[in-house]
Amino acid sequence: MKDVLTAPFMVEMIRTVTNMYAHGWDERNGGNVSVMLDESQVREYLDGAGVKLKIPTGFTAPSLDGKYFLVTGTGKYFKNVQYAPEVNLGIVRLTAYGELAELIWGFEDGGSFTSEFPAHMMSHVARLKADPQNRVVMHCHPANLLAMTYVHPLDEREFTRTLWQMCTECIVVFPEGVNVLPWMLCGTNEIGEATAEKMQTARLVVWSQHGIYGAGKDLDETFGLIETAEKAAEIYMKIAHLPRLNTITDEQMHLLEKRFGIKAREGYLED
Repeated sequence: MKDVLTAPFMVEMIRTVTNMYAHGWDERNGGNVSVMLDESQVREYLDGAGVKLKIPTGFTAPSLDGKYFLVTGTGKYFKNVQYAPEVNLGIVRLTAYGELAELIWGFEDGGSFTSEFPAHMMSHVARLKADPQNRVVMHCHPANLLAMTYVHPLDEREFTRTLWQMCTECIVVFPEGVNVLPWMLCGTNEIGEATAEKMQTARLVVWSQHGIYGAGKDLDETFGLIETAEKAAEIYMKIAHLPRLNTITDEQMHLLEKRFGIKAREGYLED
């Protein structure tokens, strides 16, 4: 079999989490990423029968039964992934209606998948219903989005409109806007369920005073979603205390809708 470390999905995962750390989004062991893999991809590199460990997931997800995921590990530092991917990453297969995760590869030091695994899997279920092409869920702690949750109303419409007004590209990149959760205890099924509910209508879900969840068809799209929202939040944090003399108007955003063939979330723009 081929060396799994040469697999395109592995190379891109390593590049992405390294870039996330370089952006300052994933301090220490903060943040986590999961990528759903097609079985045909995995079979080129690994024997699916070689189960190293079976780990209870603590949730049920029948629609993910038999699905493979490349995931970051609990307590792992993103800065170390490029040097020891076999320790910091793992490939698991969900079985027993999602109640068990079979470790096929990785976590060589005896580690396990991220503590946010339930939130990731529940988000995968929600996004697959909205978009069957979804493959990635990404969680990180971008500083400006985090700061924005301290000083901006958490109303989803107003939060979204502020981000749209900061950069011309924002409404084009995430026309469905962003959803927002109040502070909740992380690593629980409760926050996983709340995030999954929000994922039904948007690919970006802000965790107040914590970070953001993003979802997409691949790592590039998901990284780009978060990157764009974070740039908008950075601009907002630089100007929030100043009188705003200019802005991107709703009329101008309607022009962007027509130019790029997108549709803003219903009710978020004035006619």
